[in-house]
Amino acid sequence: MTAGIRHDEMRKRNRALVIAAVRQSDQPSRTEIAKLTGLSHSTISTISAGLIAEGTMREVEQDGDTAPTRRGRPQVALSLNPDAASVACLYLSFNSLSVVLADYRGDVINQRTHRLDTLAMSRQDLLEATIAALQDLTRDRGEFLRISCAVQGITDSAGRELLWSPITPLSHLPVGAALEDAFGVPTTVQNDSNMMAEALRWLNPKRYSDNFIAILLSHGIGMGLMLNGKMFSGTRSSAGEFGHMIHKPGGALCRCGRMGCIEAYAGNYAIWRRASGRSPEERPVADIEAGEMEKLAQRARCEEGPARQAFREAGRAIGFGLGNLFALIDPAPVAIIGQGTAAFDILEPEIRSALAETAGGQHAEAISFETMPRARPLILHGAAMTALTDLDRHVFAGGPGVRSDEPAKGRRKMALVSSPG
Repeated sequence: MTAGIRHDEMRKRNRALVIAAVRQSDQPSRTEIAKLTGLSHSTISTISAGLIAEGTMREVEQDGDTAPTRRGRPQVALSLNPDAASVACLYLSFNSLSVVLADYRGDVINQRTHRLDTLAMSRQDLLEATIAALQDLTRDRGEFLRISCAVQGITDSAGRELLWSPITPLSHLPVGAALEDAFGVPTTVQNDSNMMAEALRWLNPKRYSDNFIAILLSHGIGMGLMLNGKMFSGTRSSAGEFGHMIHKPGGALCRCGRMGCIEAYAGNYAIWRRASGRSPEERPVADIEAGEMEKLAQRARCEEGPARQAFREAGRAIGFGLGNLFALIDPAPVAIIGQGTAAFDILEPEIRSALAETAGGQHAEAISFETMPRARPLILHGAAMTALTDLDRHVFAGGPGVRSDEPAKGRRKMALVSSPG
């Protein structure tokens, strides 16, 4: 390796550190960047001057107003320039497609949600609808440099395909390739619960840092697992399918077609099925209105009966699942996210009781839960941060010019995208 190559790699690494520090801290001073990165003040000054000249960053006053670049003011804050680039984010879930365009700071420029009949749509229709929704959102908005698509289901480990999902009978859906062919920019396809975990790490790094769990508690059960600062995934798929761990072998029927999964006891459809006195082998219903689940929860609070028993069984399924997981990785902070949090007051005692019966729950009383009712904003935020940090590392850390990671169709000029208003 020549000295020139080593110097270029070091320069790229240091630029990436500075960009990451500014993204993490929003508007840090150069002194704060030095504390975060360990780089010298002279190195930070040189790098920040270059990034400002390129339009990647800008100086701001402490109140957030843009300040002209000038020397002699080391405590002036640095901010990412929202006009430096934009990214497109999608979330494909049951009968719904959300599309978002975000600027380089991660702020939303434009967003829309479309209703789709995902269970009935053909492969071609579903892919074409996804492409059309993004085209409609980004028309007259300039070009974007990355696409990050979150999906409800299992994705391949390369982040290219939707392998299986309860929202569609289709398998091996080439979402990444279809979007990349249509728009000519690098595209990733990620499990929605993984994107929730990614968002939590950015929104609350004090609680959610190197090791934590994000559980989606809704019609289905999902999990994003962060271990040693990295998202857990498998060698072939996105993995982390907490909801499809077996709770009772040969037990209730799950949406995945297997028997006895955690989701077959703790998903909304499972709770509704049990509370309605239906057979545990009955085929799961496609969806249940939030109001119906709220009525069940209220009934469970008020009286002993099938509804309360259904929620108890759900809590125990989750608790035993967490206990088994903690036996492998040790206890970690848990975020419970989604519509199911509305009944967490009923679920939590059973979760903790089941946890205490497992080896992984020896310190169940010390395990902390945080509940968040809205999953979709977290999923889209995680998708945006995935796309933006990829831009940070592979485009802006290298400096101006065409990057080798861009596909041929994607080698376009960086058009500036301004926030509305």
